[in-house]
Amino acid sequence: MPDLRFQSQPPAHTEIPRPKRAEGQWSLGYTEPLNKNEQSKKDDDPLNVRARIINIYSKRGFASIDPADLRGRFRWMGLYTQRAPGFDGGKTATVPEEELDAEFFMLRVRSDGRLLSHDAVRALGRIGVDFARDTADVTDRENIQYHWIRVEDVPEIWDRLDAAGLSSLEACGDSPRPFLGSPVAGVAEDEIIDGSSALDEIFQRYIGDPAFSNFPRKFKTALTGHPSHDVAPECNDIAFVATVHPEHGPGFDCWVGGGLSTNPMFAKKMGVWIPLDEVADVWAAVASVFRDYGYRRLRSRARLKFLVADWGVEKFREVVEKEYLGRKLVSCDSPPSPVGHRDHIGVHPQKDGKSYIGIAPTAGRVSGTLLVQLADLIEEYGVAGARLTPYQKIVLIGVDQDKVEPLVARLDEIGLSARPSQWRRNTMACTGIEFCKLAIVDTKERARALVGELEKRFPDLDTPITINVNGCPNSCARTQVADIGLKGQLVLHDGEQVEGFQVHLGGATGLDANFGRKLRAHKVTSAGLDDYVTTVVTHYLAERTEGERFATWVARADEELLRGDKALSTT
Repeated sequence: MPDLRFQSQPPAHTEIPRPKRAEGQWSLGYTEPLNKNEQSKKDDDPLNVRARIINIYSKRGFASIDPADLRGRFRWMGLYTQRAPGFDGGKTATVPEEELDAEFFMLRVRSDGRLLSHDAVRALGRIGVDFARDTADVTDRENIQYHWIRVEDVPEIWDRLDAAGLSSLEACGDSPRPFLGSPVAGVAEDEIIDGSSALDEIFQRYIGDPAFSNFPRKFKTALTGHPSHDVAPECNDIAFVATVHPEHGPGFDCWVGGGLSTNPMFAKKMGVWIPLDEVADVWAAVASVFRDYGYRRLRSRARLKFLVADWGVEKFREVVEKEYLGRKLVSCDSPPSPVGHRDHIGVHPQKDGKSYIGIAPTAGRVSGTLLVQLADLIEEYGVAGARLTPYQKIVLIGVDQDKVEPLVARLDEIGLSARPSQWRRNTMACTGIEFCKLAIVDTKERARALVGELEKRFPDLDTPITINVNGCPNSCARTQVADIGLKGQLVLHDGEQVEGFQVHLGGATGLDANFGRKLRAHKVTSAGLDDYVTTVVTHYLAERTEGERFATWVARADEELLRGDKALSTT
């Protein structure tokens, strides 16, 4: 394989900011591997592991897998080792990694904003039934995620995915992770521009390309042509957001350097206008800057957000234009941000006279059987297809008007409501300790139980309150931008360590984007979560002004109300 690290050298007229110490940036000459992850990628391009899985590991079994492949390169194929049973949250960071490995895998399948036919949805369901103990989750990266996968079954799973036009390629790893696309692309009445073709072009040109298979860390992409910004663009490494130039018409602004985890940062807006047919070129240019100038010395600083923060968005744009695009981008005011997020739940008109229907699994948990049932309904009712959403939901596209209500009724029968409670509609959860080796607490089942309890206590809640439940600090469920964000950790209760959460309150994306308010030394046990959320929501409902959203109230509320220490009379 050719060495791609020096494809682009800085021209003399481009002044590149140099850090005070070496950060492992290839284009500044720091090419020696600086940690085990960089060494592993230098030893062998992770894309090559596919052949070993097919020809060796699937035939010889789990014990034959090279550790460097097992805990590293397998991720480029969408495969992570699953958490072994019997290890509680207190052992997550203390037990050697190999002891936490079960002989089963989590597998992510990317959808990249594509419209999934009934055949594709059925194939996804059958894989869950046949190979994953009937598991399947809808993730907030628009993936389907399985558990209990055996390496022996992976080639057959890949064959089925290929036949359905789907892939797990680079669904994990230091690679271009699965794209977020608008769930209503091409059909929404208020859409500014349909960007589906651009996402498809990026996928066709660059996924599986060795030139983009070795980033410093993950690289997350989002694109939407919808004015609601329905792909959480603020939280992605690169996001293309619909904008309208006064002369050139609809196109896309480019936002860079977003990401959450332990150092949350919102993406910076470049303030440009990019036509649809140039989006893939700009994506490649930004990805190349990350590849060549991204920090590789420390994994904790290896995301694009740190480079953008250090350089500033103006310098970043200059390097993109001069070194990689070879032309200036058209400047344009960034589009206005909407209030809140748009999940597309419910029945909505399409611009072609049909309807789309957004349906809500609880906390993203479905099953192989449920996906097969959904595929049957899509086929029976002549629905064009389904898209997954960044909020762990599903949108059915192209429903004839006379079939809407019968289909909604049938969906209810299988547990996929188009008219869910506010709690079911607005709760997300990551994988949690059930399967994830990084998690400290249970999330999926805890979220489902919380939703059920809140539906009893507040059955007629008239306003959205988002709850995002995360099993560790990595914020896979976007903890910091929820109304109520719950970050899993162990807490002391009656002298013992028990499962609990650090609470973030009043986070948001959109017009009032901010990271949730943390209360000093405030933790909630998992067992006490129902009562805590009930107390805070009761305070909000009693104190809010007309039309005041939860996040706005949190910003002005007394801390004792947010901590749940004070009870308000509601009579």
